[in-house]
Formats: sequence, structure tokens, C-alpha cells
Amino acid sequence: MRAKVDPVKCEGFGPCNEVLPEIFKLDEWNYAYVEGDGEVPEEFEEKAREAETGCPVHAITLEP
Repeated sequence: MRAKVDPVKCEGFGPCNEVLPEIFKLDEWNYAYVEGDGEVPEEFEEKAREAETGCPVHAITLEP
């Protein structure tokens, strides 16, 4: 699974980082991003789904 953050949709609320800081990082303006290729290790997949559904602006997408 790969995680992506749409930088246009992200408004910097940051719940994704609270749920899964290992994958979702915040820049100096509190906007989320994913380092590298966005690959989510299997042990974090449930938390990644939680971050996706918890994003108030639907900026996170998960791809198989």
C-alpha cells in the first residue's frame, strides 16, 4: 500500500500525523506530506486507513 497526500487539498489540520507520524510528516507550515515513495509497511496499514478516513478535507489517498 502507498499513501499520498494531495498538497492542494491539505489544509494543515494534522490529524494524520497524530495517528501515524511514521508515515505522515508535517512541514514548517503544518501541511502534511509523505517522505519517499509513500510505501506503508504492513504493520501500519490499519493506522493509515484511520488517517485517510480521519482527514477532514480528504487529502489522503491510499493505493494498493
